[in-house]
Amino acid sequence: MSSLEIIIGNHQDAVEIPVAWLTALEDIGESAARMAAGFAAIEENSLAHLATLEVALVDDETSARVHIDFMEIPGATDVITFHHGEIVIGVEVAVRQAEEYGEPLGREILRYLVHGLLHLAGHEDAEEEDSKAMEAAQEEIVDMLWRGGLAEKLS
Repeated sequence: MSSLEIIIGNHQDAVEIPVAWLTALEDIGESAARMAAGFAAIEENSLAHLATLEVALVDDETSARVHIDFMEIPGATDVITFHHGEIVIGVEVAVRQAEEYGEPLGREILRYLVHGLLHLAGHEDAEEEDSKAMEAAQEEIVDMLWRGGLAEKLS
């Protein structure tokens, strides 16, 4: 995998996201992408060919619009990945999920970033068996990054 620039933009104001979080996620983005590439589901995958990845943090309204427009599924969602190099993260969904599972918000947003990277590496999660494999890879990467210093930066 060649060098990958990750640009994270906060395109919502429903949830306060510290600028330091965006910087921390951008800083570990290439490492996270390399980890995801190590779990590549297929040899020829989108992640291997991207030079730039844009990550947009959005509110429920925007998430729902993207979800219906591109996947024909109503309602806000956690993460939508486009293989041309874009990940859309639903921040309000992250807040609800973090509260439900007793997770820090920063870790939940990291989880969605890793989930999107794994999709770019060729993972799918429509079938139960594939979903379990993807979740195992996702949680391993999230745990390594979190313990590797992100816990302090995203808390």
